[in-house]
Amino acid sequence: MNKKLLIILLFLALGLAIYNVTLLDFDNVFEGDSLIACIGILASVCAILLLLILSASKKIEQKIKEK
Repeated sequence: MNKKLLIILLFLALGLAIYNVTLLDFDNVFEGDSLIACIGILASVCAILLLLILSASKKIEQKIKEK
């Protein structure tokens, strides 16, 4: 995966998480649209973690190929 694409996807996931935080109703976090926003935040955080794991695995793969 191209490094520029990885950075773009990371920023998109971060932007979606920030957008979903703005949709939260902090009085009733687990009801109605706030529940959907919580699920969106969780999904965005999972996507960020997966992209960071992919980045780390690519770096490890490069170091193994250099040996």
